[in-house]
Amino acid sequence: MNILIDIGHPAHVHLLHPLADELRHRGHAVHFAVRELAVAQRLMRHYGMTPWLDLGDKRDSLAGKAKTVAHQALAIARYARRHHIDCGVSSGVAVGLAAKIHRMNVVVMDDDDDAAEPLVVRLGHPLADAVLTPDCIRRRTPHAVYYPGTHELAYLHPNRFQPDPAVLRRAGLAEGERFFIVRFVAFKGHHDVGQQGLTLEQKRHVISLLEQHGRVIITSERAVEPEFERFRLPVPPEEIHSLMAYATLFVGDSQTMTSEAAVLGVPALKCNTFAGRLSVPNMLEERYGLCYAYTPDRFGDMSAHIEALLARPADALRAEWQERRQRMLADMSDPTEVFLNTIERICQAKR
Repeated sequence: MNILIDIGHPAHVHLLHPLADELRHRGHAVHFAVRELAVAQRLMRHYGMTPWLDLGDKRDSLAGKAKTVAHQALAIARYARRHHIDCGVSSGVAVGLAAKIHRMNVVVMDDDDDAAEPLVVRLGHPLADAVLTPDCIRRRTPHAVYYPGTHELAYLHPNRFQPDPAVLRRAGLAEGERFFIVRFVAFKGHHDVGQQGLTLEQKRHVISLLEQHGRVIITSERAVEPEFERFRLPVPPEEIHSLMAYATLFVGDSQTMTSEAAVLGVPALKCNTFAGRLSVPNMLEERYGLCYAYTPDRFGDMSAHIEALLARPADALRAEWQERRQRMLADMSDPTEVFLNTIERICQAKR
């Protein structure tokens, strides 16, 4: 089969590179499409996800996004026709729209609740043959394929990932040294309209609190403020998960990286207006105690929680979270296997 994997965000590279490897291993031809995202394209080169169809840049406004998606769908349809694509895999809507022009199967990866992303639900889900969904979410579409797990486990499950301890040396850290990863996001996605994360003052407070107990490392979706430059991530983006696996704590306003830290067994605290509204982080918090979510108006409560965690011996904290992680893993699947089997089943059924 000819499979097209569409990348709309750097996180999609992490999510889908194990799937691309498995598809190739089974003898399928895998094609790629990506926007002009420097980090995403760097990661794709690192994972051998080349060559690709360049879909141009992304726009911030809703009107700009709509126009861009239409152009991208047309470009994908032309490419799919030229390369006889059997199935398009995506987390967006452009592939589904392209399938209206070039007939192909469409598989959508989606780990957000329907209420959090009405545009994808209205425009993307109806065009999909399958919407691959963690089973803690319930969807309106009859095409949902549920699996026990999270998107992050598609690339961070022990079957797929083992952290590289040499990353500590490359980051200038000693083995056993306390350090903290802090993540700031831009809130520019279509589903982020009206949402917010940490304010500048709250960022300052978090960093001041953490740096009293160890080294602070910041990873940011956009340029960091000059005052935070000295905390910038000291390793390339393809090494972030190895570094995260050894962190003492994760703090930030990112949905994805909070869940990544959680499934790696690192205590994770998130502050944004999505707190309590999304099924996947709610499941990781309520069922396993791996992460915690606070809205910005409860920042004081989050700060107190950070202080309580910092007061505990680091070894004991790590041991407890690794036990929680093992309980979580015992209940979960390897999502990449589910993705792979679903794509093959759908394509074979349509032949």
